[in-house]
Amino acid sequence: MKNIWTIGKYTFREALSRRVFLSFFAISTFVLLILVLVFFSTNINVMIRTVSINMKGADFNRSFFSVMKVFLIAPLFAGGLFLSIFASSNFIPNMLEKGNIEILLSKPLRRSEIILGKFLGVSEMVFVNIAYVVLGFWLLLGIKFGYWDSNLLFTILTITFAFCLLYSFIILMGILTRSSLTAMMLSYLIFFVFSPLLAARDKLSLLIGGEFTKTLLDFLYYITPNTHGLSKLTEEIASGSAVVSYEPVYASLVFMAFALGLAIFIFERKDF
Repeated sequence: MKNIWTIGKYTFREALSRRVFLSFFAISTFVLLILVLVFFSTNINVMIRTVSINMKGADFNRSFFSVMKVFLIAPLFAGGLFLSIFASSNFIPNMLEKGNIEILLSKPLRRSEIILGKFLGVSEMVFVNIAYVVLGFWLLLGIKFGYWDSNLLFTILTITFAFCLLYSFIILMGILTRSSLTAMMLSYLIFFVFSPLLAARDKLSLLIGGEFTKTLLDFLYYITPNTHGLSKLTEEIASGSAVVSYEPVYASLVFMAFALGLAIFIFERKDF
């Protein structure tokens, strides 16, 4: 376990040395500054008219702030994962380059510790950035409106978890192909195309027709990363509404364990 933490620490430092983390941090800061300008230069009544809510009292407050939180978190989920995939897709292919991998394997480390350490270090990097932005949102809402809702802070965990799910797939693809571009593009396809389409598999099966189509779509839904389900879960937590299902979490844990286990299995049997 100590070796995993050590590799994770050095991976985090590697991100800093490549300025990946700093670039991510700069973009996050820019977004927060824009929001500061919008929040503190816009009258509360204008904001209320913008979201078009005509309710009163406590119900109004809950509805207004639910819309406001989802309005902030939904783009962060998509944009944060987009940037995280872009920033992290080259760690494994770079590690496997000739010269780098020989030095790493010469150290008294298990190959499983190397993979898990890389996974931990990159996930830490993303967690810090996501926490920075979400805490910024939370403070802005609190300072501007006096609205301090801890539900918003839990989205730090769900967004980071969604990244961990995709990063387990990126690690597997990085080991199989040694190509950061391939790993990145496949992750984008899953995130932006396959997962949303498979979430609507019932409608697709009715449109296309056939029992085989329904079975195939159900099969693909359960074996691919369900980022769409995690997105919906994140929005439900942010808005303070009841969570419909935790199935995306359970399925994601199974996929993550499988992807990392298969990546370690393949990595341990490669000759370098």
